[in-house]
Amino acid sequence: MKTIYKSLLLMGVCSSATVPSMAMTEEADSTHHQPLTETNVKLNEVVVTGLTGQQKLVTSASPISVVSPKQLESQPSTNIIDAISRQPGVSQITTGSGISKPVIRGMGYNRVVVVNDGIRQEGQQWGDEHGVEIDAASVHSVEILKGPASLMYGSDALAGVIVFNSAPVLPMGEMGASVMSGYQSNNGLFDYSVNFAGNKQGFVWNTRYSGKMAHAYKNRYDGYVYGSAYREQSFMQMLGWNHNGGHTHLTLDYYHFTPGIVEGERDEETGNLAMPDGFNPKSYGRSLPFQQIHHYKAVLDNMWYVGDGNIKLLAAYQQNRRQEFEESRDECGLDLMLHTVNYDLHYTSPMLGAWKIATGINGMWQESVNKGSEFLIPDFLLFDYGLFATATCSINKMNLSGGVRYDHRHLHGDALVEDNADRVERFKNFSRGFDGFSGSLGMAYELLPNLNFKANVSCGFRAPNISELASNGEHEGTQRYEIGNTALKPEQSCQLDLGLDYTSQIVSAQLSLFANRISNYIFSTRLVDSNGNHVITDGSDTYKFTSGDARLMGGEVYVDVHPLERLHIGNSFSYVNAVQLHQPSDAKYLPFTPAPRWLGDVRYEIMCDGRTFDHMYVKLAVDCNLRQNHYYAAGGTETSTPSYTLLNLYAGTDIKSHGRRIASVYASCENITNRAYQNHMSRLKYLDVNKATGRMGVFNMGRNFTVKVVVPISL
Repeated sequence: MKTIYKSLLLMGVCSSATVPSMAMTEEADSTHHQPLTETNVKLNEVVVTGLTGQQKLVTSASPISVVSPKQLESQPSTNIIDAISRQPGVSQITTGSGISKPVIRGMGYNRVVVVNDGIRQEGQQWGDEHGVEIDAASVHSVEILKGPASLMYGSDALAGVIVFNSAPVLPMGEMGASVMSGYQSNNGLFDYSVNFAGNKQGFVWNTRYSGKMAHAYKNRYDGYVYGSAYREQSFMQMLGWNHNGGHTHLTLDYYHFTPGIVEGERDEETGNLAMPDGFNPKSYGRSLPFQQIHHYKAVLDNMWYVGDGNIKLLAAYQQNRRQEFEESRDECGLDLMLHTVNYDLHYTSPMLGAWKIATGINGMWQESVNKGSEFLIPDFLLFDYGLFATATCSINKMNLSGGVRYDHRHLHGDALVEDNADRVERFKNFSRGFDGFSGSLGMAYELLPNLNFKANVSCGFRAPNISELASNGEHEGTQRYEIGNTALKPEQSCQLDLGLDYTSQIVSAQLSLFANRISNYIFSTRLVDSNGNHVITDGSDTYKFTSGDARLMGGEVYVDVHPLERLHIGNSFSYVNAVQLHQPSDAKYLPFTPAPRWLGDVRYEIMCDGRTFDHMYVKLAVDCNLRQNHYYAAGGTETSTPSYTLLNLYAGTDIKSHGRRIASVYASCENITNRAYQNHMSRLKYLDVNKATGRMGVFNMGRNFTVKVVVPISL
């Protein structure tokens, strides 16, 4: 048992708060070494966030994936969503290498709730090219909840929730620091992060500063992609007090991101991507056009023990400012400022026999203001709240879970008459109210000591966002003119999940299947005139939001075979079939549906528990995306995407001195064969046509070498 808990701590898949006091630190433990393979303990011992607090992954009725700190640390990536996009059922909508939006089982945008520092991250996530304003180095571990999770998080959690966990508070009397830096060859990405944390007599703190910069990336067909450079800076400070009655933590975050905008314009004769005269593709400086995003966040996290139960109160303020600079580095066109106040109050009961109950209220208030000379959405005010009650019950080999929730959201958009000679009414005044009920009922049953069956039925709710309802403007970042629809109704989802989990000394396997029916599924379509030509507004293709009924089916399978203690052979396969019901063939499939994907790898631990090297491994991985013929073809909105396979190689080791880890070193080469490819979820796929070759759009990154060093510092 001690070895299991030690492995969990080192992997980071549970926090120190969930581990019994008999767990020992790496330096103090003298037990026999075992390879730190996640599957040894994953299914039976990993602790995740449940409906009524912490619970073991094996007892969760809903499908959940966990990404451990070791996985995050060793996986090369360009942003935090890219780092988790290899999880079964998870993909990303990308705009170059710097901007990624999470997609869970074929659904993204406002259908995925991102939780960081205990609250939902609000950063105008309705936009195609709007990423997630979170420093990847500050994330300790990740939980991915698949399927409607509206019971705990309200509207927008229709596809699922991604929870980015911060590092657990250090034990009493300890201080620690770390330095991390990495480099990627393809786009010259250089990043670094420094961290200092401690716990002195209950006073706790955690400080982190991170930076990142990358020049234009390149591939075999396009060369260097102008506009794909970006810079990132972030700062985080947590201060708090832990005491016998609970804790109070204040977290302050600042995130600054400056990505370029890839327009894909090409020279008529050569077909090469257009670049300004004298432009250096390896420059880290800003080049027009570009975006600038500032995200500020303050979170006050309070928890008080009430007997064996607890009361938790979260209050937060976020400010997100997004600017687009097109003609001048000093004067922006689009300038959106979003203010958000989040609140969450809930009570979790102690065990009441076999039952545990949680109930509460949470929601947010938002105000968005246009501060620029260009307009895409109106100024708006939003307020919502949700009342929920959840329960779990353990009866012999069966664990039951479920609950109900009621949500109300009110949204008001202001009218706007542009102050110019034409006096055009850009936006009309409107108010909408949305009400929704959510519920779920699930079970996890132990068929055999190593085999568990899971089933869950859930209903979710999502109100239309401001862009879907009222947008009316040209968006430089997406090169489209977007028109909203104030008559849209809320999306209603009903989903069935079935799963099997199996764990043994040699094989670990998971099977997750789902069927999801969604009423009033909202999406945008490219408009065409009576002659079949694209409708052009202000020089851009015109898109309008509409809705219909949809059905999504699919699942994920994961199998890890470890015939030898040091050898692991992993395989996962993800598939989504997303159909719009009662539509002609060109509008049958939903847009941005990920292609079927197989991920395979062979990992061998070369050395374990050596005097100088520990956990030394090498891994060969295959990333195979099958052809995607299921695409939304109406108006030429999407096209099919050919299959492609990427070959990747990874290696890493811990370096020790006197029995203590003094550094971890990781190296990799992704896309070894320098394959030129386009992912179906890449927005750059639909940019200008290369008339010299006939190829449409910009291709993804080519071969990329990465090296990363992490140095922990004991104080």
